[in-house]
Amino acid sequence: QVDVTAMARLFGYVDVTETTFIAAVLSIAFNPLFWNVVARWEHKTRALSRVFGSPRAACYCLGAVILMLNCVRSHCFTEAMKSQPKLEGLDCHWAYYSGLAILAVGTLFVISSFLALGFTGTFLGDYFGILMEAKVTSFPFSVLDNPMYWGSTAVYLGWSLM
Repeated sequence: QVDVTAMARLFGYVDVTETTFIAAVLSIAFNPLFWNVVARWEHKTRALSRVFGSPRAACYCLGAVILMLNCVRSHCFTEAMKSQPKLEGLDCHWAYYSGLAILAVGTLFVISSFLALGFTGTFLGDYFGILMEAKVTSFPFSVLDNPMYWGSTAVYLGWSLM
């Protein structure tokens, strides 16, 4: 016998049939799938580099597409959060300011990662043959192995709490 009371309680707080929730889940799943498939395809075929005339131009274009998809993902996430039931215990100042602090730390990790890696380092330049001169070991990579992922996760967690 499996105890499903915890899952039943969770579904009391999350409406998985809400269209904004479904859109958010799909966009969250689609984005990394898309950029990994495209980057691996580019690495094998160099097709984007040929179409755009250079690996750098192709990487910048893919980066722009990734940024646009991230805007769509953030919008879908925000709309899903607005339409979901709220926990009464989190409707207070401490939860809001805790969320704000977590969001700020996440933003620090994301922005400092971007500054350390640069545009092509952040947006899959290695798949286009654009390699860094050396491994980045400065902050935030000196603190976390994957600061961009952890930072992004913290941003969405903080946003959820707020």
